[in-house]
Amino acid sequence: MPTAAEIVRHHHGSPPPGADPWVPPHRPTPYEVEVVDDDPAWPALFDRVEASVRGALGAGVLELHHVGSTSVPGLAATPVIDVDLVVADPTDEDSYLPALTAAGFVHTIREPWWHEHRMLLLASPRACVHVFGPDCPEVVRHRMFHDWLVAHPDDRDRYAAVKREAALLAGSADGQGVDYHRHKSDVVREIYDRMFRAHGLIG
Repeated sequence: MPTAAEIVRHHHGSPPPGADPWVPPHRPTPYEVEVVDDDPAWPALFDRVEASVRGALGAGVLELHHVGSTSVPGLAATPVIDVDLVVADPTDEDSYLPALTAAGFVHTIREPWWHEHRMLLLASPRACVHVFGPDCPEVVRHRMFHDWLVAHPDDRDRYAAVKREAALLAGSADGQGVDYHRHKSDVVREIYDRMFRAHGLIG
């Protein structure tokens, strides 16, 4: 289990100087951000992604969680299923990437400086699979955030409002995806900090 200090530490979101998270030939490109009402089909879409991942990796899947906004009932979201996949060793890419690639997932991101994170995309259903190792604080954070939003409709609604606002503001900007996340980051951190205090992880 990660320490409290590890759980409450916010990732700054930028690679170290000279580092590049993108796996060739993939590069960051502007894209339109769409925030839509909660869709009751999202859990079933996660089930399809889960079946694909487990079918590809079998016992290599240590944990698999539906995370992000599509996992929270009643929360507006970008219509992409986010998944946290925990494997024994994310640096051992040969142990999971070939099987996931054969199942249709595309490896786009490698971030050794952030808990050895790897990201793979699936076109149908649209999904982002985030690969981490055992006892990763980010996986704990994601589960805590999910549970907090389910239990606190006020924060869920506040988060939904800032997501819609951020999508509108980012719509006229270059690199909209980056701007979308930047616009909502302050509210996200406020909710995280309130959650951490409630759990006694910070004073």
